[in-house]
Amino acid sequence: MITDNITKLIGDAMKAHDEVRLSTMRLLSSALNYEFIAKQHPLNEEEQLNVVRKEAKKRRDAIEAYKAVKAFDRAEKEEQELKILEEFLPAQMSDTDLEVIVDAAIKEIGASQMSDMGKVIGIVMQKTKGTADGSRVSLMAKSKLI
Repeated sequence: MITDNITKLIGDAMKAHDEVRLSTMRLLSSALNYEFIAKQHPLNEEEQLNVVRKEAKKRRDAIEAYKAVKAFDRAEKEEQELKILEEFLPAQMSDTDLEVIVDAAIKEIGASQMSDMGKVIGIVMQKTKGTADGSRVSLMAKSKLI
């Protein structure tokens, strides 16, 4: 579990003088602590992964925003942090595997129009259990329902 190792990982980053890893581990530790306080119970593995996913999404959004304003140095730092956070996440599903699941979900509910997209995404997200990013699922479902 992530919370069990976070202190050790912070120490390792300090010893290696890896500033980006150190700051990322500290931010992750803080986010996990905030979630622990909010939930009022020790976080299980899925809750910890959800915190990491939220932090990774923040980095992806920041990368897009920094690139939009041509702040490439800041975008690069966010990309480095994102790579570190992705070490804690399960590997992403391939597009072909995801397409099979999206097609199955569309058949399952008989989706034929854009108003069914939310239902399709919900089914796919349940089946993929964090191995497919929501934006990828949304794009693929949208392309199938147009």
